Amino acid sequence: MLLVDGVRLAVTTLTVVPVRVGIVDRRTAAVAMTAAPAVGLPLGALLAGILLLLDAAGAPTLLAAAVTLGLSTLLTRALHLDGLADTVDALGSYRAGEAGLAVMKKPDIGPFGVAAVTLALLTQAAALTALPDAAPVAVLSTVCTAYGTGRLAISWACRRGLPPARPTGLGALVADTVPPVPLALGTAATVAISVPAVPGRPWQGPLAVILALTATHLLLRQCHRRFGGITGDILGASLELATTVALITLALR
Repeated sequence: MLLVDGVRLAVTTLTVVPVRVGIVDRRTAAVAMTAAPAVGLPLGALLAGILLLLDAAGAPTLLAAAVTLGLSTLLTRALHLDGLADTVDALGSYRAGEAGLAVMKKPDIGPFGVAAVTLALLTQAAALTALPDAAPVAVLSTVCTAYGTGRLAISWACRRGLPPARPTGLGALVADTVPPVPLALGTAATVAISVPAVPGRPWQGPLAVILALTATHLLLRQCHRRFGGITGDILGASLELATTVALITLALR
């Protein structure tokens, strides 16, 4: 039951799928955050299929990318984009501790947040426009890698040793829960899926995963220094940053 509840919690937290969850505690949260990359893979496969179908129907590449990202936003309730906006607003305020967390918790979005969301979506769309001319297997691997890596970033953000910034909330539930062995296995699986992403360059997919996780590490280190740990918003920001960096790297063909 723990495994089932954990997977259900991962699905309902990271997508719009209304899955009923049983007991929600830190043990369940540990399973959910460990399983996060697995949630990104079917989502990436679905979006890759939409991108390929739109291309086959004759849609312009930018339109196909925009529709694909729009569907992605709907399927995730724009939750991670909201986390990106709130986190960047808090970092941009130059406030630390509770003062910075108060900025992050505000219901409105400031100029830093608006700019971050706009640039993230614009960059992701630009990267996706490079894909329709690639082989279907490469497109599938690329999108699955990007979305799997984004969710893998959440697993890394919830790894053992990184505390929550607040005593309550999503961060307090999931922080410091993911053990090292499952984290390593999830990372290895994501790297393996990335190998076919760029034909003739089997190293580029794994490089995209590594660079995305490196960017996430830098973000988490800054957030730990400024706010004392992670929050649900920081998880969303980590996901969007990792997805964007992975797509940028994979678009260089």
